[in-house]
Parts: sequence; C-alpha cells; structure tokens
Amino acid sequence: MLADTLEAIGKEGPRAFYAGPIATDIVDYLRERGGHHTLEDFARASGEYVTPISASYRGRTVYECPPNGQGVIVLMILGILSRFTLWGDSLDADNLHLIVEASRLAYAARDAWLADPVTSGVKVNDLLAETLLDQLAARIDLSRAMPGLPSFGGAEHRDTVYITVVDEQRNAVSFINSLFFHYGSGLMSPRSGVLLQNRGEGFSLFEGHPNAIGPSKRPMHTIIPGMVAENGRVTMAFGVMGGHYQATGHAHFLSRLFDHRLDMQSAMDLPRLFPVPGTASLEVEALLQERVGAELQRRGFEFETPTYAIGGAQAIRIDWDRGTLLGASDHRKDGLALGY
Repeated sequence: MLADTLEAIGKEGPRAFYAGPIATDIVDYLRERGGHHTLEDFARASGEYVTPISASYRGRTVYECPPNGQGVIVLMILGILSRFTLWGDSLDADNLHLIVEASRLAYAARDAWLADPVTSGVKVNDLLAETLLDQLAARIDLSRAMPGLPSFGGAEHRDTVYITVVDEQRNAVSFINSLFFHYGSGLMSPRSGVLLQNRGEGFSLFEGHPNAIGPSKRPMHTIIPGMVAENGRVTMAFGVMGGHYQATGHAHFLSRLFDHRLDMQSAMDLPRLFPVPGTASLEVEALLQERVGAELQRRGFEFETPTYAIGGAQAIRIDWDRGTLLGASDHRKDGLALGY
C-alpha cells in the first residue's frame, strides 16, 4: 500500500498525494471517523519555499526557518544571551541560570505571539528588536529565579526525526520531520497506507489567541532545522530533536560551541536541563542535578527528573580551510555520524 503511494508520488509529484485516489482514500477515511476534511482542502494544500530568518551570535550567522515554527525563539534566546558574557565551565551555575532564564523569557513570547504568519501577522523583526531583547535581558537576576511567566496550555510535542547531509560539493541539508506523537494520530488510511499526523494539537483553544484553532490555518509547531554560516559560507548544519526543547536545545548547543569552545560531540554529550513551558519546573538530567542542583535550588528553581531523554542532537561541521567534514551524533537518540 504505502510503497504504491510512494511510487505514485515519485512519478507524478505532490499532486498525486493531494488529488486523485490517495487524497480520496484519506478524506473518506477521516470523514468516516467524524472528521471534517474535504477534497477541496487537500487540493488547496501546498508547500512553500521560504526565506530563512537569521541573527548574529558571537560573530556567526545563525539561520532558522520562519514562523509558524519556533526558529525565531532560538534567535531570541541567543539575542538575550548575547547581552551577557558566558565563560568558563559550561556547567557552571551562572551559565546554566542564564540559559534557563533566557529560554523562559523567549518561550513566554512564543506562547503569547507565535502562530501562522499568514493569519496572525506575527512579525519576526518585532520579536528580534534590540529594544525588546534589552528589556528581556534586564529581567534576569543571577541571584534568584524569575517569578512565574505567562504561558498558555499547549500540547506536548514528541517523536521527531532529524537528518543532516553534506555532499562532496559542500551542499548542505538540514532536515527535520515529525508525526508529532507516538505514531502521530494513530490513524492510517486503509488503501494508501499513509500514517496521519496530529499536529493540530499545536493550536491554542483560547479564543482570540494568534494561534487559536481555525480554518485554513497552520498551528505553531516546534520542529526546526538549523544552519550556521561564517563569512558568507555555511559552516555547520545541525538540529536538536525533542519537541518543545528544540529552541533551547539549539541555543544551548551553540552556546557550548561558541561561548565555551567545546567540540560538537562534547557539546552534545554534556548533561542538560530544560525549563518546561507553562510550568515553574526545570527538567534536569541526573548528572547535572548532582553537580549544581543544590545551588540552582537555592536560587529558587524547582526540579523534576525527566522521564525520557532531553532532546537528541546531530550536526555536521564544514572545515573549508582543511577541506574536511566533521560529524557528531547524540547518544540520547538512535543515530550515528557517517562519512563516505
């Protein structure tokens, strides 16, 4: 079933999926289960080529995909961090405090404003405005945790796959995809074999919110591939899986590379923490709890032990001077760095 579907798409292109027997099979199946999808919905659907958004961090240009994904939140976190000096041990309590608070501030902005730009009018330049980043950075007090920040109830985002490839001509691909949760919606159209995702859970149910559920809208989503460039050339393609964690994961990984001068594998392997959006808690891996837990708790942070791995990173770095590639893959996920 699925092999026939993939063969049809390979021969006929995207329209083989969005029109004809495959679309009919999916729509009929969904409507039988109470859905409101129509063939017209599928016919109107299309992908789009977008212009990446970017910001400078420690002399490099970091590229992310624009909304309705949370790439702009990575750039906000990095913009806040750029107002501080992070030095010494990357696991020092002050450095971790800054990462946590910058993430909490940026995620509060995400949960208030991030949505489909076609319907919400979200402006990337406003979120990355120097005055806003100055104001957010000024709220950080290294002596204590910030009081609670506003957030709206959102679904948990999981089950993502990330791949990066660089070929001999140094064409770089940073690719991420997700069905959203365990086997997506758990629904498979019977004749096409297509497993259906359920990213509609990423919508807000609060009336009037920019990300409120509605027709012809795309939900805020968490999956974000990344790239870094120096002197106008890509020097790294990277991604960090892990649902909500991805924006913090990108920023923390880049900070460990460019603030603390770690190599890619070390930056991935070190223990992690994550301020869970909409809560007062930090998910903190056990090794990090042992090392700095008491100090962070003294500052007012609340801990919870994660029930699964926090994220999973992969990256390829391009050394243009030596003509070599260097890969790294996170031990928290299936995957490997493979050369050819």
